Amino acid sequence: MAPGAWGRNASRKLWRNNCSARRTGLEKLGIAIGFLVPPVLVPNIEDRDELAYHISIMFYIIGGVATLLLILVIIVFKEKPKYPPSRAQSLSYALTSPDASYLASIARLFKNLNFVLLVITYGLNAGAFYALSTLLNRMVIWHYPGEEVNAGRIGLTIVIAGMLGAVISGIWLDRSKTYKETTLVVYIMTLVGMVVYTFTLNLGHLWVVFITAGTMGFFMTGYLPLGFEFAVELTYPESEGISSGLLNISAQVFGIIFTISQGQIIDNYGTKPGNIFLCVFLTLGAALTAFIKADLRRQKANKETLENKLQEEEESNTSKVPTAVSEDHL
Repeated sequence: MAPGAWGRNASRKLWRNNCSARRTGLEKLGIAIGFLVPPVLVPNIEDRDELAYHISIMFYIIGGVATLLLILVIIVFKEKPKYPPSRAQSLSYALTSPDASYLASIARLFKNLNFVLLVITYGLNAGAFYALSTLLNRMVIWHYPGEEVNAGRIGLTIVIAGMLGAVISGIWLDRSKTYKETTLVVYIMTLVGMVVYTFTLNLGHLWVVFITAGTMGFFMTGYLPLGFEFAVELTYPESEGISSGLLNISAQVFGIIFTISQGQIIDNYGTKPGNIFLCVFLTLGAALTAFIKADLRRQKANKETLENKLQEEEESNTSKVPTAVSEDHL
């Protein structure tokens, strides 16, 4: 294969590898359905017996879907793909020892200051999203009584806009490889969207809430796959499962703290102070993101293996060139 053709093929492989940021956005589809379906299945009624009946129907549906997914995971899913998605991943498989310790890997990750900062900033952003999603219905009903269904639709708008944001940011990452810059810009725009949403929620116009919430969701939910991709770059060749797991733990911890704290603030002071509470921590997250150094280890590994492969092919082609023999020597 010619060096140029091999380079184009390698570029396509890198593109497929970086598409994971866009595919991760599809995982939010379940959250979007969770916003839309429950208000439809469980109406706001006073009769407790009828309310319990509707809730049981919803739980049966959730249980059926979860059981189906479990069966598909057992039958269809494999431990890893037959062929590595990139040369960096292939090298990572080769470097991984079968006796590798999870605790040792976690210890190495926590010695990586850039990754520790990312764990904190990701947790702040995702935790704010979890708190906002959990308390969205309460905040909307606070200002727009009787709009339970529209509260679910606003949540759906947030997640769908975030899925679009994840796709666009993934395409941009594939072309620019500017992981830190993209993550920082999206983080700052998340903060701006949260501020706008905070001060427009009580204007009395539901369509304004749809627009501001969708804009905020475009960046806030779109940031989540960026965090995973950035973590893989910073921690290569460590296991992606461990780094992703630590990000999820951080998100869950901050989500619990933010949900409880914001709920108490809303109950005692109203929705605006509760949302300002999230804005403060998003500001902190954006500031910490600026201190993360773009140590793109996976990109370096891909580049090095590409250069080595091209050099090997050039040497191989040179050795195959027939040696010219002069007539005088004959």
